[in-house]
Amino acid sequence: MSRLKVLLNIIVIIVIILAAVGSFLVITKYTNLIPIGTIETNGKAKMNNETIINLPLPTLKVGKLTVEEAIAFRRSIREYENKPITLIQLSQILWTAQGITNTQHGFRAAPSAGATYPLEVYVVVKEGGVDGLLAGIYHYDPYTHTLRLVRKGDFSIELYKASLEQPWVRDAAVNIVITAVYERTTGRYGERGIRYVHIEVGHVGQNIYLEATNLGLGTVAIGAFYDDEVREILGVKSNEHPLYIMPIGVPKRQYRISEEAIHEFILRNRGG
Repeated sequence: MSRLKVLLNIIVIIVIILAAVGSFLVITKYTNLIPIGTIETNGKAKMNNETIINLPLPTLKVGKLTVEEAIAFRRSIREYENKPITLIQLSQILWTAQGITNTQHGFRAAPSAGATYPLEVYVVVKEGGVDGLLAGIYHYDPYTHTLRLVRKGDFSIELYKASLEQPWVRDAAVNIVITAVYERTTGRYGERGIRYVHIEVGHVGQNIYLEATNLGLGTVAIGAFYDDEVREILGVKSNEHPLYIMPIGVPKRQYRISEEAIHEFILRNRGG
């Protein structure tokens, strides 16, 4: 009789353990792996002791340039004034990079193969780099259009050293770092997905270029850096691979070209 009771007790304990594990798996599956210890605020999950920045809402009418003018005036700019950018400017650039542009399906500003969205966007803000924003490393959430503080402090010098000491990384008001989780895309498309990820980050980079131009700012796409050092600075896992660093700042000189100059160039090359 005592053996039967022991056996029943063991079975009950096993059932309780399995139920607890099952509940945990369900919770993590449907809350995007939000860690235990989160609290509900206004219907949105927020992590305890975290700094969440609600960015200014994006606007569809900002700047004075047409799409064609932004394309014509786009250049890689590496020299910046020692001036901050505004939070509105940062908000617009992040939205054009990865923000939501289709509220029914959650599609983003840049095309993605199968809407797998393998890219993550981080902002490295130097001391005094953005009006009203503390220095630190932030992660961008496109669904809430918010920034989550990942690390406090000015990491511009560390990023500068990890980028082969390219001075524009050090001098920029902010640096946008784009990483990729390849498995999100290769899980569907196999090895071909690697190419799709690289195509996608190019789309995002061009969006950043054009919006920076539209806002009177400058940027340059950088691919020369030590991956492991950049990953360590961001504090991300080994399956996140840095692809782009894009310094952004107030340019010392803006590039401009007239429609007439473009026409003259084309006609001259036609032999006309």
